[in-house]
Amino acid sequence: MIEEYRRWHSPGEVPGAVTRSIRAAGITALDIFLTGNRLVMILDAEEGFTLAAKGEADAADAQVQAWEKLMWRFQQALPWAKPGEKWVEMKRIYALSQHL
Repeated sequence: MIEEYRRWHSPGEVPGAVTRSIRAAGITALDIFLTGNRLVMILDAEEGFTLAAKGEADAADAQVQAWEKLMWRFQQALPWAKPGEKWVEMKRIYALSQHL
C-alpha cells in the first residue's frame, strides 16, 4: 500500500484539479515526507491562507473529493484526530534559528 501511495504522488500522477486547488488556495510550496508508515506534510502559504478556507473549497470540488476518497484507502487517522481528519497540525517545539 505504501508503494502504491508513493506512485500516486509521483510527478504526473496527482490529478491536475488537485494541484490547481492547492495553488489556488495560496499554497506556494508543499512537501510530504514518509518514514515507515508515517507521513509529515510541510506547506508554505501566502498571507491570509487558512486551512478552513482550503477545506471549504475542497468540499465544493468533486475532483478533489474523489482524490481525497482515494487517498483515505492509504491513510490511517491518528488516534487523536477528529472524525474525518487525516492531517493533524503539528506544533513546532524547536527551531535551530532561535538558539545561539
